[in-house]
Amino acid sequence: MISIKNASIQSGDFKLENISLEIPKGAYGILMGKTGSGKTTILEAVCGLKKLSSGSIFLNDHDVSNLRPGERGIGFLPQDLSLFSTHTVRQHIAFGPRIHKWEKTEILSRVDELAERLGITHLLDRKPPGLSGGERQRVAMGRALAIRPAIICLDEPLSTLDDETHEDVLDLIRTVTEDESVTTLHITHRKSEAQSLGTHFFKLDNGTIS
Repeated sequence: MISIKNASIQSGDFKLENISLEIPKGAYGILMGKTGSGKTTILEAVCGLKKLSSGSIFLNDHDVSNLRPGERGIGFLPQDLSLFSTHTVRQHIAFGPRIHKWEKTEILSRVDELAERLGITHLLDRKPPGLSGGERQRVAMGRALAIRPAIICLDEPLSTLDDETHEDVLDLIRTVTEDESVTTLHITHRKSEAQSLGTHFFKLDNGTIS
């Protein structure tokens, strides 16, 4: 469950006030709105990358408003993917579990499990510069899901893909988020994408969510 209650968020000269939304546990929330309306600011506040000026954020009934990003147990897939050019696919998926000090055998098992599910087992020893756009999306999704998060946040993850690849990765996101039983907050500009994935819909317009 993701619950934002009367949140005010400052980002430079930009400010959102009294923002509220709620996505039930296991649901797929879609947030839409014009460019520059503050969608990413809200997503980053949920992840702990932006601090609240007031209000609160609850994840699965726990108040995380003052927790650091790594303490929130969220999987995050940014728009630019933020993959490391020097890391292999295997290292990307293993990154989160290693930070959380999982046992080595558990890390190896999780990497193999996700690689198979995402169809990237043959890419495990490759690095991002040699991958296609769709392959990089799959790697980023694997990294986001690696620690088995209860919640995942996606910031326009499919915006740079061609139509054919977009549909393939869209189907993958739907299947994997359902299989992993995660609560999802997804920003997109595409109505077809929203309708295909979403169960709960929110629109940010002039600082107000409807």
